[in-house]
Amino acid sequence: MSALIPRLTRPAFRKRSPAGAMLMADWPQVVGPALAAVTQPVRLTAGSLTIACAGSVAMELQHLAPELMGRINAHLGRTAVERLRFVQQAPSGQPPPPPRPRAVPLPAELQARLGTLPEGPLREALAKLALGVYRKR
Repeated sequence: MSALIPRLTRPAFRKRSPAGAMLMADWPQVVGPALAAVTQPVRLTAGSLTIACAGSVAMELQHLAPELMGRINAHLGRTAVERLRFVQQAPSGQPPPPPRPRAVPLPAELQARLGTLPEGPLREALAKLALGVYRKR
């Protein structure tokens, strides 16, 4: 599905900003998979490319700015990007992993009562509920 989207959206974006559309569609090929995983182009206006990334990545990209602008302009075939602007936001390509729930010991009395229930979905559901309740305390 992700391979089809650039081919479908490229003609529509070309009407508005041909260079910006090409850059957004081909971003992983332009900057490479490592940088594409932590960055995302937001907009290209008046020679300024806005890139969304985390704060720590922005510092690294400032050092790589001349090389990065060279790659981008070479891909576009002209000098379209003269400066880079970084905004701090997580790229939307991959959602952050969900936080792991912390392990919580259940009170002995509750464990004993759960142990008296017959094996099955009810017992499992009540055990999950108990873990959720005691995890929030």
